[in-house]
Amino acid sequence: MSRPDVLSLPELVNANERLVHRGRFLTAVMRLDIGADAYLISIDRGRIAEVRKGPFVMPSWTFGLSCPADALARFWQPLPPPGFHDLFALLRRGDLTLSGNLQPFMANLLYIKDVMASLRSPKETA
Repeated sequence: MSRPDVLSLPELVNANERLVHRGRFLTAVMRLDIGADAYLISIDRGRIAEVRKGPFVMPSWTFGLSCPADALARFWQPLPPPGFHDLFALLRRGDLTLSGNLQPFMANLLYIKDVMASLRSPKETA
């Protein structure tokens, strides 16, 4: 199972006008740690302005999500198994760690969930 390319988030999210509209009140930098790999995702009024891959020296970010690569690989399956289907399921399992200013994260929770789910691989056809 290959990991989706986080660097493709601008194309995936910005092409989805409903998703951009949902995040229209969010301007922030989200740090995403997938195992040892770190990304800074700049969000400007719901659009993904930039995704940068680390390593970083003293990065500045608003809120962060950190999760082992194997747990996110299961989250990004077309139909994730129970316990891997949602960010809060990963949090409850102890796989996901949240950090930073959680107010913008919680205020835009559905947007963040959909941004992360946009990296799910398409459903395979028989």
